[in-house]
Amino acid sequence: MNPRTLIAGDPSSPVILHVPHASRTIPGAIRSTLTVTDDQLTAELDEITDAHTDVIAQHAARSAGVPPWILRNDLSRLVIDPERFPDEREELNAVGRGAVYTRTCNGAVLRNEDDDARTALLDTYFHPYAAAMSDLVADRIAATGRAVIIDVHSYPTLPSAYEVHPDGPRPALCVGTDPHHTPQWLTDAAHAAFSPLVDIDINTPFAGTYVPLDRYAIDPRVYSVMIELRRDQYLTENGELVDIAAENLGAMLGRLVDAADRGSR
Repeated sequence: MNPRTLIAGDPSSPVILHVPHASRTIPGAIRSTLTVTDDQLTAELDEITDAHTDVIAQHAARSAGVPPWILRNDLSRLVIDPERFPDEREELNAVGRGAVYTRTCNGAVLRNEDDDARTALLDTYFHPYAAAMSDLVADRIAATGRAVIIDVHSYPTLPSAYEVHPDGPRPALCVGTDPHHTPQWLTDAAHAAFSPLVDIDINTPFAGTYVPLDRYAIDPRVYSVMIELRRDQYLTENGELVDIAAENLGAMLGRLVDAADRGSR
C-alpha cells in the first residue's frame, strides 16, 4: 500500500497541487487500534474526508497550460494528518485533532492515548510524508527558482463539532492565506480563477495554508494558498460526485495553476 503518490508535472512548472485529505484508506493494522465501530468509522470518514478533491486536481492538471506537479496523500487523515503541526503549536490538540487524532468529530474516543503508538505513527507516516513534500519543494526551487503550493481541500456545509471557529461565514470557496507565503497577487489570482462561484471569502471558516516546516517563514521562494471548496458545490446530498461540477471546478483550479505559474516568475 502506497502512503502517497507523486504525479510529475512539466519540468518547467513551479506549481504543486497538494491533496492531503481525499483518501478513506486505513491500513488494517491501524484500523484494529481504533475504538469506534464500523458504522461510527463510516460516519467519521463521510464527515472529514475531502471527497474527490483528487479528481478535481486531476481535472486541473489536464486543463492547465503547463501541467503542475501533484502530491496526493493516499491514506486517510485518520492515520495521520499531514497538515497539522506535530507538536504543541497545533491548536487542535486541545480537541484531540492534532497530527494524530484521538477524538472523532463529535468528541468520542477514536483511539486511546498512547505516546509510544503516537510516536510510531509520526515516524512511520507523518515525517516521511513531510520529507516527501519538502523534497518536492526543493526540487521545484532547484528547477525553477521557486515553488507555488496550491493546497486543495473541501469542507461540509454545516460546521463539525470539533471546529475551533464554527461561527464564521461558510462561502462556496474559502481562500486560505499565510502572512509569510501568500502574496496579494496569489490571493487575487485565486479570486479571479474561481470568480464564477461569486461567494468567495478569505480565511473563513478555515485559515492558513500548507508550507513545509523546514521552509516556513524563512524561505521567500515558497508561495502557498489554500483552496477550500464547500462540498455542496460538487457533491449531491448523498455525497455522490457531480461529474460536470468537478470538471468545472477543475477548470477553475487549472486557471489558478496557470496564474500561479505566471505570477511567480
